[in-house]
Amino acid sequence: MNQRIIAIGERRVTVFTDAVSKGPIIYLHMAADELAQLAREWREVPVVLVTIDQVDWNRELSPWPGKRAFRGGPDFGGGADAYLRELTETIVPLVEASLDFTPSGRILAGYSLAGLFALYAIYRTDFFTRVGSISGSLWYDGFLEFMLTNQPLVIPERAYFSLGDREKISRNQRLGVVEEHTIQAEQQLRRLGAESIFELNPGNHFDDVQGRIAKGLKWLV
Repeated sequence: MNQRIIAIGERRVTVFTDAVSKGPIIYLHMAADELAQLAREWREVPVVLVTIDQVDWNRELSPWPGKRAFRGGPDFGGGADAYLRELTETIVPLVEASLDFTPSGRILAGYSLAGLFALYAIYRTDFFTRVGSISGSLWYDGFLEFMLTNQPLVIPERAYFSLGDREKISRNQRLGVVEEHTIQAEQQLRRLGAESIFELNPGNHFDDVQGRIAKGLKWLV
């Protein structure tokens, strides 16, 4: 895949594309070098991969303020609404204006807090037609209740959920509910009409990150 870097304000946006004239565009939040490894698996798939760097995960990908999850770490800033406006009003239009074709759909997916943000986004915008929460931080305080008591602005065509089978094993009680909450989140979107799936992978939160993301994206596409 060809790689282009677009500077948008303080953001560094990397676009991986091939000689495609159709297909969806996938938006992710991960390091560009990590996405480059992932892009090598997509040579036969007509898709554009985009990653946005220089994002403050704890502040900009969290839906509302919350206490830190780990000792010594920062609290969660709850800046997702402001960042989502920047993503949909500035970043996405500039990226897509640089393409030679109109994508058939937009996929927003992510790992950990980025997976939480992807789900939150469909409750605040109708920009994205498919979403993926891969080892998503769905333990986040109040998030499951938010999903169960609010209506998405768009019912995704497809919604992908996955976790490591050891992620629920934690001394931190907040994190220990992640599998139960992820299953309920998947069931909720399925009840609303999305084609959805929940998969368990071997290992904890940090095992085979690239493989889990690739697996989820292939299902979404």
